[in-house]
Amino acid sequence: MSIWYDPDNLPTQLNGERDSTLISTLGMELVEFTDDALVVRMPVDGRTHQPYGILHGGASVALAETVASWGALLTLDPKESLAVGMEINANHIRPASSGWVYATGTPISRGRTSQIWDIRIANEDGKLVCVSRCTMAIVPADRH
Repeated sequence: MSIWYDPDNLPTQLNGERDSTLISTLGMELVEFTDDALVVRMPVDGRTHQPYGILHGGASVALAETVASWGALLTLDPKESLAVGMEINANHIRPASSGWVYATGTPISRGRTSQIWDIRIANEDGKLVCVSRCTMAIVPADRH
């Protein structure tokens, strides 16, 4: 990835920008990044449960789109371009009821006007909870 953030301080920078957003409400945190992937974790608790006490599918989708958004952001000059969600799909594989889930995002395509990301969400035992694919539109920064 072409990271324009300070790589030594990236988790602090991105996690600090999440205040007063859905990202902070759901407790998402960037925990790892490399040139080809990033990992974001989210707690499985009352904030992310559905009424039956398991991880809400919408929380998984929000996590997946956050991973794709952050991943795309890291490849852009934010003075020039922004990444916004254009399409997302998700397949829920198994439930999670407690602990943390970890979403690993890898780019499938990083084009000039769109990016496609593969996101795999696993529980603390490494078992797959959800798979998602998210398409991000790359738009001019002055368009938001």
